[in-house]
Amino acid sequence: MKIVRTPDQRFEKLPDFSFAPNYTEVDDGEGGTLRIHHLDEGPTDGELILCLHGNPSWAFLYRKMIPVFVAAGYRVIAPDLVGFGRSDKPALPSDHSYSRHVSWMTRWLEGLDLRDINLFCQDWGGLIGLRVVAALPDRFARVVASNTSLPTSGGVPIEKAKSLRARYDAVPVVPTKELVQRFVSNEGAPGFWYWRKYCESSPEFRVRNVMAVAFGGAGVSPEVLAAYEAPFPDEAFVAAPRVFASMAPIFPDDPEVEANARAWKVLESFERPFRTSFSNDDFVGRPGDAEAFQTRVPGADGVDHLTIRGGGHFLQETKGPEVATAMVDFIRSSSV
Repeated sequence: MKIVRTPDQRFEKLPDFSFAPNYTEVDDGEGGTLRIHHLDEGPTDGELILCLHGNPSWAFLYRKMIPVFVAAGYRVIAPDLVGFGRSDKPALPSDHSYSRHVSWMTRWLEGLDLRDINLFCQDWGGLIGLRVVAALPDRFARVVASNTSLPTSGGVPIEKAKSLRARYDAVPVVPTKELVQRFVSNEGAPGFWYWRKYCESSPEFRVRNVMAVAFGGAGVSPEVLAAYEAPFPDEAFVAAPRVFASMAPIFPDDPEVEANARAWKVLESFERPFRTSFSNDDFVGRPGDAEAFQTRVPGADGVDHLTIRGGGHFLQETKGPEVATAMVDFIRSSSV
């Protein structure tokens, strides 16, 4: 496995990001190791909050939430998924798979022996993080799922897979500026298909462009957009951001459909407090994502689930202090 590592200079003088780096090595499953970076802030004996980011962001996304957690007395750990941030980046798309990323983050969590975890997971932080919860449920005290899902292809019969993949192959690669429109309208095909095809093939793919589109009119500065792109100096570093969309099991013959179904079975017996914190204007998510957790996870019963107004997809950036304060209140008001 060929690994690239972003030079440290790329992380100097980022706006509002003065956190010290921490590193752990995990078995890569091929006889080598991967270095995973994480932030570790607050009192070492404080109750633990674990923050998992999605694609194509990194731990920088949590810079507005971490100070709120620390001020409330919590220890906060925010890793960079493999392929993102300061973590090692397998350089080939074929090095990445959904199951590998779940295994890598499970090994990382076990290596640090994290327990009594309060998890905040968004986007791919949920797709991976909830699989880790299913693998190690006794290590988690509470879960907040935000703008995420655990897809199983929607119950589409497997005999439809061939025709669906043929339809997907015909989807064009649209310009960056059209991505939100396609997501919202689902014109001609499901919006996520356009995102997946864009990541796979678009010559316009750059992390700062994607994040600018995602934030829309949120008023994010050029310096912040540059910080999101800091881990990815050139095309050699973006295998993970490009391939993550293709890892989601949206076709019924995807091998991870069954793995996610097994994870749902565990979540359907998870009785510890589980809250959804979804934006009302997340153009990426599908109708019913939040409701699936609310109705299928026992720990979600009777919980005050949140709708964040105007948060967009990356609500940690647009509504960070509000979201963090709400999580602190949830932890304090829900007994395990």
